[in-house]
Amino acid sequence: MENTSGQKDIKRIIQIVLQLAVLAFILGWCFRILSPFILPILWGLVISITVYPMFVKLKAKMGGRGKLASILITVVFLAILLVPTFLLSGSLIDGVRELKAMIDEGRSPIPPPGERAQALPAFAQPFVSIWQETSENLQASVSKHPEGFKKVGVVVLSFIANTGAGILSFLVSIIIAGVLLAYAKEGGHTVKRIFVKLAGKQGEELAAVAEATIRSVVKGILGVAIIQTLLSGIGFVVAGVPAAGLWTLFCLIFAIIQVGVGPVMIPMIFYVFNTADLTTGILFAIWGVLTLVSDNILKPILLGRGAPVPLLVVFLGAIGGFIATGFLGLFLGAVILSLGYKLFESWMDDEKPEPSDLADSVKFSEKE
Repeated sequence: MENTSGQKDIKRIIQIVLQLAVLAFILGWCFRILSPFILPILWGLVISITVYPMFVKLKAKMGGRGKLASILITVVFLAILLVPTFLLSGSLIDGVRELKAMIDEGRSPIPPPGERAQALPAFAQPFVSIWQETSENLQASVSKHPEGFKKVGVVVLSFIANTGAGILSFLVSIIIAGVLLAYAKEGGHTVKRIFVKLAGKQGEELAAVAEATIRSVVKGILGVAIIQTLLSGIGFVVAGVPAAGLWTLFCLIFAIIQVGVGPVMIPMIFYVFNTADLTTGILFAIWGVLTLVSDNILKPILLGRGAPVPLLVVFLGAIGGFIATGFLGLFLGAVILSLGYKLFESWMDDEKPEPSDLADSVKFSEKE
């Protein structure tokens, strides 16, 4: 009897191992097939969760026609992405070509200060001197080490190419988000079931935390970054800043990692004021200051009472996502790491003992 029971257990174990092996093989194959689409699908899910309240209101105004509402939202979002891209892409390409030509010819990408800079007050002259020295020294460095600067140019071109691929992924993500919105009810029910399956009774609560975190991060952090970047890009184009598209791209990166557009905008204000006519310089300086302070106005409106996660989490998520997966990871990394942080925080809070338990433990220790 014992031998028979043991043989049955062995057969059962072998059967379970084979089933798990087949399941792992199928899941691995599915992952390999879907791997090119994982990032666009995840970003599409993030977009759909973020705009779902807007979708519900629009659907109600359209008499409950959810598919028509999702199509309208998709078209609007595609226009919001494509119009600035077309406006700035020409400037971006021209700027990269000009930068490459300067490096090939041994010229400095940084122009010397104009005549107006020499007439600035005494307190500004140290900055003018630094500008002049940087222009001259950089030009000498370019002349001495052209190969090194050519390698830098190749890196910049590669970065631009990755940015183009990221924008295409954005387009795919927006279309995926539209499809998810059209089937939002079924999809939301499925997501909640997944959370309940993974986390048990806490599943619905964690799903609500995930939904709130995604909306807060996208609206309050990424939304502000995109608005500031658009304002900066408009100012660069109108003021005639060379390579406006390239500087706008740098503004986007700095804004997402929570540094702000200041590292790009402040030097541009100084540059335009000293190279363009006086009216353009003053107007651009006013526009630049308004863009810089818009962060303090937009965040309380879009984010609410403070960030949902520490800014360090957003910074690490954006940088790590960009290094790991390119331009799209710059956005998605911040969202995913923030989501992971909030879920971990919720899990840790649930493990805390109740106040009554703490009181009982204190009484017990006092009796001892």
